Amino acid sequence: MVCVGVIGGGQLARMMIPAAINLGIDLRVFAEAEGSSASMAVSHVGDYSQLSELEAFAHNCDVITFDHEHVPIAHLEALQAQGVRVYPPPDALSLTHNKIVMRHALAALGVPQPRWAVVESEADYDLALREVGGFPCVAKLPVGGYDGKGVRVIDSFGAIADWTAAGKVLLEEKVDFRRELAQLGARRPSGQWVPWPVVETRQAEGVCSEVLAPAPGISPRQSAEAESIARSIAESIAVVGVLAVELFDTTDGRILVNELAMRPHNSGHVFTELSVTSQFEQHLRAVTDFPLGSPELISGIGVMANVFGHVDDLLARTASERFPEVKIHDYTKAPRPGRKAGHCVAVGSDVADTLGRALAVRAILRGENYDG
Repeated sequence: MVCVGVIGGGQLARMMIPAAINLGIDLRVFAEAEGSSASMAVSHVGDYSQLSELEAFAHNCDVITFDHEHVPIAHLEALQAQGVRVYPPPDALSLTHNKIVMRHALAALGVPQPRWAVVESEADYDLALREVGGFPCVAKLPVGGYDGKGVRVIDSFGAIADWTAAGKVLLEEKVDFRRELAQLGARRPSGQWVPWPVVETRQAEGVCSEVLAPAPGISPRQSAEAESIARSIAESIAVVGVLAVELFDTTDGRILVNELAMRPHNSGHVFTELSVTSQFEQHLRAVTDFPLGSPELISGIGVMANVFGHVDDLLARTASERFPEVKIHDYTKAPRPGRKAGHCVAVGSDVADTLGRALAVRAILRGENYDG
């Protein structure tokens, strides 16, 4: 039996568990704390920033993969040097650790992306501002930002004086976009690449709120371009596992790369119900170099709606009674305002109807009245 070790005990590791059981994989999870979302598969609780703890965990596994992207690259390189298979490999994963590194790498690949520049002091301001097309522009912390954190739309450099006092800041043009998209695919070490259809992601306060798959109204040209971009990135940096490429669909019809994730991704949760092969199964197939599964859709449209704060058992029961066809996923996380606590997925043949049912279930889970 192949043993796959997952570093991180969050909801992504949790959702790998059913896929691992079906594939006959021994899944072991390195969690940061007791009572994590993936507690059913936790075999080690500790500090992933300590190489010795990672070594103790990894040497009992055939391959190591990730629930998150926060493990120090130097530690992963050390594991790799000791003969541990680490997927995605550290060189690829480094692009997700530092947004400036990512922008340089994408530029070298000729991948379309927003205009960008790096500022570290006042001496950089004038040139950087010309590079990104002036104010307003987007400032990002290179390391540590996610889900809208570490991102500011600015009209002056005074708005990031606290950031530049501490180090480099990435500036990007404020892209005029119609909507945000995501292209997911998976690659195995032997090179096989399998994509899902491109999806539309809808944000609220900097965090993904809903995902519609396939992206409604997307043209064949844009679909082909999004898939080509993702495949080019995956092959060029030798990604192994699921790759999510977050994209801007601009008002002039261009597709630009916003962010990368090299693991199962929030934008791919919809495929658990919508596709023959979920992103969690596909990720495990990829990192074990098993033939990749079919991405074929089993329904015309799928909608995923994130649930924030808490998933109440009684409200979930009520929602399931009213909408038994909508699937609710509870991450069993401690309640916290704004925290992703779960999601629900509806599938169907009509975009408006499917979206309506997903939103209705989320409304019930929020404790809001639903009269539909």
